Amino acid sequence: MENKARLLMVGSLGANQQNFLRAMEAKGWSIDAVVDLSRAATLLAREDYDAGLCCMHGPAEHELKELDHLITRSRMEWMALTKDHELRKPALCKALANLFMAYQVEPIDIEQIDCLMHHAVAMKRLRLEESEPPLAEGDSEFEMVGTVPAMKKVFDTIRRVASVDAPVFISGESGTGKELAARAIHERSQRASAPFVPVNCGALPSNMIQSELFGHEKGAFTGANQQKIGQIEAASGGTLFLDEIGDLPLELQVNLLRFLEEKTIQRIGALDEIEVDVRVLSATHVDLEKAVAEGRFREDLYHRLNVLQVDIPPLRERQEDIEILARFFFDRFIEEKSMNVRGFSQEALVLMRHYHWPGNIRELINRVRRALVMCDQRLIKPADLGLERRTANRNAITLEEARNSAEKEALLSALNRNKHKVKKAADELGVSRVTLYRLMEKHNLERKSEGSSSLTSA
Repeated sequence: MENKARLLMVGSLGANQQNFLRAMEAKGWSIDAVVDLSRAATLLAREDYDAGLCCMHGPAEHELKELDHLITRSRMEWMALTKDHELRKPALCKALANLFMAYQVEPIDIEQIDCLMHHAVAMKRLRLEESEPPLAEGDSEFEMVGTVPAMKKVFDTIRRVASVDAPVFISGESGTGKELAARAIHERSQRASAPFVPVNCGALPSNMIQSELFGHEKGAFTGANQQKIGQIEAASGGTLFLDEIGDLPLELQVNLLRFLEEKTIQRIGALDEIEVDVRVLSATHVDLEKAVAEGRFREDLYHRLNVLQVDIPPLRERQEDIEILARFFFDRFIEEKSMNVRGFSQEALVLMRHYHWPGNIRELINRVRRALVMCDQRLIKPADLGLERRTANRNAITLEEARNSAEKEALLSALNRNKHKVKKAADELGVSRVTLYRLMEKHNLERKSEGSSSLTSA
């Protein structure tokens, strides 16, 4: 290799140590060898290594804990060298399984170690490349990440629409990251220093929506004990993001249209109108053109909101991004915990690529978080993610049937996990109660009483 890869070796092979070091250097490796873990920790804090080697010769229990701490935080792959009789010790076998990429029993096979360490170096470099995805948008908790052409098009569109001040309509299924797109547009606009105010229209009670959006005066209705500034007014000078706009009742659609046309609002119970300078971004997973045709959404309001468009593709259409996203969120959440988990098993990665992801990015985030809690080994397995290998159906099904099946399964699981409490199930799935009821109707699901143990098809 042109640039020598750097290995850190911890422990000693005794009389064979010098011969081993010379043999590895002859293979092109640069090795720093230390005897104790404290010296290894000091070197790792100031030097960059490509992989690690550890001699596991009867370590004490406290040394295994120190080793766990060292390897977990080193962010590179390690290989263990041990003796045959050491494999009879349960504590050492557990450490080998949880902490190391591979191990070799003495006598040493230089060719095999050389091959394995090259794999270790390649894995570290791959992780470094994927930990900095080529495209990321925004400074929100979870940035928009993607490499496929469809996402590159989304990023390009976001940059373009951010430069003007017209309304933007963001479409996409639940959980695809529509609010992240809205934040990215705001952060790149001339209004970036002003407020970004998100409002989930589907999550507001119908009798509270007008007050939430437009505000009210003290005494305007029973319970109005003080003046309230509405969300539209609160976003003055900045950006108002109306999520799930398709769930907005028709009578409120009239008020919103008037605001968009006149740029003024009137608080409930007030006589005067207030001028408000706000850019409006809206989003929904509902087919608004179909809603307009069915009379559930005003056509004039639709055209007012749909001046510029951003369409977020579902995760199942971004298979090349699934592994990158999974590792991206893994790196985010692993920093919150002190764990031995090092990544995903190959089986888990394969199943993630073939899973339909009805909950999209939000579901992926939740499954990665679940896996970090459930995993008690070195690599995350399908069961840790809640993804079990299903027996293949010999009868071919269409893509639409597969999507509907996955969607129905997600509904049943969420409702059963939340004891059929619709609000909690809707929150877990990242949709409004109205949307959840509509999906239940679509799949002919009957909600049983909260004490029942299952939820079945009608």
